[in-house]
Amino acid sequence: MKRSLIIASIASLTLAGCLDTTDNREVTGAALGAGAGLIGAAIFDANAGWTVISALAGAAAGTLIARNTRTNQCAYSNGDGTYRTVPC
Repeated sequence: MKRSLIIASIASLTLAGCLDTTDNREVTGAALGAGAGLIGAAIFDANAGWTVISALAGAAAGTLIARNTRTNQCAYSNGDGTYRTVPC
């Protein structure tokens, strides 16, 4: 199971690198956060429940900030489904 978690996290990080991230990095942040959560769970030999929780927590943390590189604006999650946009 540990090997499959590592392979899954590497695959998610690879796919995140293929995304068009010039306008919105929210999806990339979620993929990278989930991958980091999976790697962290694999390092600490977590059981399946904690692995899922760490991947979801990493994905949530990764989506908190989205950046539009064309306009140099960052969107921060308010936690209620809305975002506020400010200069980065």
